Amino acid sequence: MSWRAWLGTILLVAAIVSGWSAWRQRADPLTATGVADRSDYVLHDFELVSLDAQGKESFTLRAPELARNPADGTIALQTPLFLLPDPDGTYWEVRSRTGWLSASHDELRLRGDVVAKAEEAAADAISMNTEQLNVFPQTNLATSAVPVTITQSGSTMRGSSMQADLAAKNVKLKDVRTRYAPNRR
Repeated sequence: MSWRAWLGTILLVAAIVSGWSAWRQRADPLTATGVADRSDYVLHDFELVSLDAQGKESFTLRAPELARNPADGTIALQTPLFLLPDPDGTYWEVRSRTGWLSASHDELRLRGDVVAKAEEAAADAISMNTEQLNVFPQTNLATSAVPVTITQSGSTMRGSSMQADLAAKNVKLKDVRTRYAPNRR
């Protein structure tokens, strides 16, 4: 066999192997890339003002990180601070370790070291502490299915669960224990 025959044979074998390899890779199904595990956008150190259907402020949100889930449109938050307006113009300041916001922005789920404070004069300041708080900004309601502690003007109330109307400042606690410490003069 001449060198041209050998070269032709080698080139033919190389063409067959590369064609077979290309055909084999084309036949493999595409694997999932894990897109559902990734956020479609992430915000860092931001302030967001959400408006209701009438164009009024529903809530203001400040946090170091926000990540939106593309699958369902929900938002995960790290150490959020929510400012929830009352009809009288004052704000509730609500903080937690983590937060979750529904796609329609009508439900907030706050978890871990939740503290809610009403913007009041120092003597009448109201503070709520719990591990879980669900807030419905459009209706000014808040609920918790775990123990809650409410402190105001020398009194401390503890309950096993809570329902609160933030606009009316009306709180309903279940299995209440109250401690009152009068102010010293």
